[in-house]
Amino acid sequence: MLTRRHFNQLLLTACGATLAGAAAAEDAVNRLTIAQLKHGGGWNPRPTALRRLLWELSKRTSVEVEADAQAIEPCDRALFKLPLSYLAVDGALPPLAACAQSALRSYLAHGGTLVIDGVSGGRGSPFERAVRAALAGVASGELQPVPRDHVIYKSFYMLDGPAGRTAACPDLDAVHIDNRLAVVVSHNDLGGAWARSNLGLWEHEVEPGGAQQRERAFRLGINLVMYALCLDYKEDQVHIPFILKKRRR
Repeated sequence: MLTRRHFNQLLLTACGATLAGAAAAEDAVNRLTIAQLKHGGGWNPRPTALRRLLWELSKRTSVEVEADAQAIEPCDRALFKLPLSYLAVDGALPPLAACAQSALRSYLAHGGTLVIDGVSGGRGSPFERAVRAALAGVASGELQPVPRDHVIYKSFYMLDGPAGRTAACPDLDAVHIDNRLAVVVSHNDLGGAWARSNLGLWEHEVEPGGAQQRERAFRLGINLVMYALCLDYKEDQVHIPFILKKRRR
């Protein structure tokens, strides 16, 4: 289960703990990984994407990470040990099984964060319609655009909006639970921007912004991870010295 103790361990390393406790926390903390959720459709369209995001996270922050994501079914109890889950959608998103809906409802209610990433998104797209239908059985809140001044755009990097392989939609969408973004939806194929082969080659062109857009996609991914870890972020806490120091690197 996602416990406050588990989150606090991660927070000590990721969110600027006091110096007195930081060294001990780094020894005790579990290495972070991301749950990649399986479903009945194209659930893994960018197989190298999360591996590369975790690599970038380890280089740019003090978060200790595993080398790769953990692919699991939503009904797997291992989900409740992981603060961030990622559901990629390429083409159709079949209806979620009853056990998956129940598990995700509990996961979100206990503090988990779900990122849904569409290969082909946009307003009114089949992706958006499928996500809205799936979330109807998972979260009671309404899917709404995330304001540009939301803390998710400054939880580590200062950003002015979303990014990804494409620019299909100018917004992230989200469902709020207890004043936090519990479900975040990207229409712009974040995974496509992150994916890099074992030979070091980018697997997909990023349009229309090229390398700068790809970098913004990585920065957004890191912001999403930090937001999921730092549940107690408030508007006046995002400029703590730890983050400013990391941001200058």
